[in-house]
Amino acid sequence: MAADSGRLISAERPADVGAGVQLDGLTRRFGSRAVLDNVDLTIPAGRFVALLGKSGSGKSTLLRALAGIDHGVAGEGLLRVPSRTSMVFQDSRLLPWTRVLPNILFGQPRSRRAAASALLGEVGLAGREKAWPGELSGGEQQRAALARALVGEPELLLADEPFGALDALTRMRMHALLHRLVAAHRPTVLLVTHDVDEAITLAERVLILDRGRIGVDIDIDIDGPRDPAQRQFQQLRRSLLSALGADPIAA
Repeated sequence: MAADSGRLISAERPADVGAGVQLDGLTRRFGSRAVLDNVDLTIPAGRFVALLGKSGSGKSTLLRALAGIDHGVAGEGLLRVPSRTSMVFQDSRLLPWTRVLPNILFGQPRSRRAAASALLGEVGLAGREKAWPGELSGGEQQRAALARALVGEPELLLADEPFGALDALTRMRMHALLHRLVAAHRPTVLLVTHDVDEAITLAERVLILDRGRIGVDIDIDIDGPRDPAQRQFQQLRRSLLSALGADPIAA
């Protein structure tokens, strides 16, 4: 645990959270503006949570806080996250001068080479170990990014709009892939998205961040494959769009 400049941050795992997440009164300020305002949140281990919110509501700031990459931002509160945490971004952030397999292994010991190759197979890129990132399509690059995020066996996977730049058909395929990967590797997941349908399709729980605070916290209880045509899906969609201030009919 470390304390500095009013910040109290802990990487310890409390017994009741395990490999999950716990925030107690987390606040993040840019100057005098509190982008995150006294946020309390517990995510039990193994849960898949989606985070919605308008632009500027603090979603990405929350993810950066959890990832430990917002050191220049003044803050306070208690934050507990697993020691093995990884993050996927909207763009793949593959190193263009390095082939696919070394990209997957970036930051990992060479002993994870076999695991990296196996993950490439899981994401549908078997045999592409020696390809250059520029030879991959956008969807394939995001598949590689998912493999890289999982090769270290993270307990917490943070995803910041990882499918936002993909076309609709590729996004549907990536949803199915992410669902399979999470079922196989069982990390706790926090997904930031602007897409209400994506949140309902993938998550077990949906949060809405509004002006730095969690204003909506809903468990999703839809059995079987989730189809946007389902009555429950449509009801939840309308409720979430309304909470976001959008017109469900227009959307």
